[in-house]
Amino acid sequence: MTDILPGLQMSFLEILLVCGAAVLALARWFPAAARRPMAFSGAALVVLPSAVLCVAGMRWQSVPVLAGGLLALPFAVAPLLPRRSGRQARRARWWVALPGSAVCLGLIAAGPAAAWALPRPDFPAPSGRYPVGTTVVQWTDMSRPETATADPRDHRVVVVQLWYPAARNTPHARRAPYLGRTRAESRTVSDALAGSVGVPGFVLDGLPQARSRAYLDVPPVPGHQHFPVVLFSPGAGGVRTQNTAWAEELASHGYVVAGLDHPYDSTAVLLDDGRVVRSKLASTSDAAEGAKAAAAATAIRAADLSFVLTELGKMTRGQVPGPLAGRLDVTRAAVTGHSYGGSAALQAARQDPRFAAVIDLDGYPHDPAPAPYHQPALALIHTIGGSTADYHSRITEVLGLSTTTGYRLVIPGSSHLTFTDAPLYLPPYSPIVGGLGRTGSLHTTAGATLAFLDHVLGNAKGDTAQALKPYGNLTVLAPHTAR
Repeated sequence: MTDILPGLQMSFLEILLVCGAAVLALARWFPAAARRPMAFSGAALVVLPSAVLCVAGMRWQSVPVLAGGLLALPFAVAPLLPRRSGRQARRARWWVALPGSAVCLGLIAAGPAAAWALPRPDFPAPSGRYPVGTTVVQWTDMSRPETATADPRDHRVVVVQLWYPAARNTPHARRAPYLGRTRAESRTVSDALAGSVGVPGFVLDGLPQARSRAYLDVPPVPGHQHFPVVLFSPGAGGVRTQNTAWAEELASHGYVVAGLDHPYDSTAVLLDDGRVVRSKLASTSDAAEGAKAAAAATAIRAADLSFVLTELGKMTRGQVPGPLAGRLDVTRAAVTGHSYGGSAALQAARQDPRFAAVIDLDGYPHDPAPAPYHQPALALIHTIGGSTADYHSRITEVLGLSTTTGYRLVIPGSSHLTFTDAPLYLPPYSPIVGGLGRTGSLHTTAGATLAFLDHVLGNAKGDTAQALKPYGNLTVLAPHTAR
């Protein structure tokens, strides 16, 4: 069903249900002449839309609306029906009807409030000149055993989603589901994400219903242009699609983005053989043990990123199958990540000189042995929710190890989840998603990222610092000189 109030995320039938339930809740207070037509109209607007919604699939946000309407229905309609004696039933006393109406209206209002606070994400159209295609590949690193299992024959598997500049007017093209290749995969991942934060799966039921702006498995844009590559590692327990809006924006401007699922770290990863691999990350109150676990997870992620860059190089040379054979410029590859993924990106840059740039989206560096690296580095840092002095000093230290230049960009009004898709579907409560708005968060994150990438990987002219300054409070760290 199409939303006729996109900001509220309610369909026409759902709005009719809200109107009908509200009329029933208020029927007691209408003038006598209007009471009968309004009450029966309200009953029809509750019964008919709810019947259709039950068949088509009722969203949980409509359940309190239906409950309020059904609760008010007998009190609104019964006094209007004739009895056998020929007399109408008496209306409820005002001192009973008033709190009853208030309860019903509260239930009814809860529906639109929930639809507004937890909507199905509506992805903004990318602003670049290219349509965006997406596809998913799975690669196995035969040089690395899987340390999360006891089977010595089990090797490290990585699932990668690619977003890329796509051809226009592809027949039968369909927009890709969010969170997965199919609705079933999206549902599996959505339920796992909900479970990871301790809420029932139905609370995030808008995610499996959403579609991104990318088209699934369409050909790349025709021609011989070679596109720079941006590898992305998600946050702890995060999934490859957690920054879909950001990835689509970059792809529309001529980048190929490769988002990684890290099995046994990402909340849920669906493999080609149908297995669902769940996260084995565990929290601990022991600071030393937590730091050790974080360093171990970061090291695995960094190795995953280097492995994927190798496979992308093979793809562009036609050595492994993929839609982008001959179209990737892996000599212009940036490694990026959010939170844990940002830490992994910094470590991957230090360990792998093939990366030409590194971006950390609000990630604390967990590398136990930071050392100088040659890539220009950018870190985006939140302001809402508190950043410890240790975090700022640590990120400043690691950015300062770049032998070119490091850029620390503090984003006013941002929280840790500002740099993900979360503002599109979580309540607009600033301690959770920041105060930049549902799409303002994307514009800031993608704008700063593109400004940096266009200068260090592309042909943008002018000073990188000047291009970054409009997005936040910038500190430029002088190139590190090895002693």
